[in-house]
Amino acid sequence: MAGDQAKSRVPRVGIPACVKPLGKEMFHAAGRKYLTAVAKGAGCWPIVIPSLGDWYNDNLEWPEALFDVVDGVLLTGSPSNIEPACYGSDAPAAEPDALDPKRDSTVLSFLRGTVEAGIPLLAVCRGLQEMNVAFGGTLHQQVHELSGRGRHVPSLDNPLEQIYASAHEVRLASGGQLRKIAENRDTIWVNSVHSQAVDCVAPGLEVEGIASDGTVEALRVVDAPGFALAVQWHPEWRFWDDPVSSALFAAFGKAVRAHAEIRAEGDR
Repeated sequence: MAGDQAKSRVPRVGIPACVKPLGKEMFHAAGRKYLTAVAKGAGCWPIVIPSLGDWYNDNLEWPEALFDVVDGVLLTGSPSNIEPACYGSDAPAAEPDALDPKRDSTVLSFLRGTVEAGIPLLAVCRGLQEMNVAFGGTLHQQVHELSGRGRHVPSLDNPLEQIYASAHEVRLASGGQLRKIAENRDTIWVNSVHSQAVDCVAPGLEVEGIASDGTVEALRVVDAPGFALAVQWHPEWRFWDDPVSSALFAAFGKAVRAHAEIRAEGDR
């Protein structure tokens, strides 16, 4: 019993899955590097949430059922893009084979509620884009095609070490949460593996970091009662080798533990 109680006190972070074909079947999957960053970087127990889309709304008290299970949420990056219709665009998808409508409908159905409930949220790459869309913002489908913008996605034929190598600087907003996590650095170097990017920033979100070409690289929910931060790069990649990435996951883990403790007090 004592061992079970000790285990129950480990905070749990929900990680929505991507829906991917593996062989002849569809799988709900989350990248190993995200699970490792949550477990070893944030000190929390990762739980993969299947992306069942509208089934949740039809069959469960959703998203309240999720909020009863997790103490924090990590939105991961993904090879998939958000469908343009999700942010009010009638433009065709630039990469129609790179869509994941089940993840779209699952994440967008609970993201705002997660923030409003005070559940700590860290969003990475696609997750930043999901945060912007959930709060009413829009996206560029191919940011590198815009005049004056750099190329933010490397050749995916390269080895992983090259794909996730530092690519450009990000200037951090003065007085921002991310800047505090980064020990008040003016700029940091980040990797860059994305084609979609923020177009119009959603109401209620504040830019916490921006690339030299104007691409939004970090966002925060201004009036969130808890931790609610998003970055466009991939801090989970070998987070232990980068002080800012390590600090980011440590700060997220601290927020998740604090939220879990508050919930535990309320249950007593």
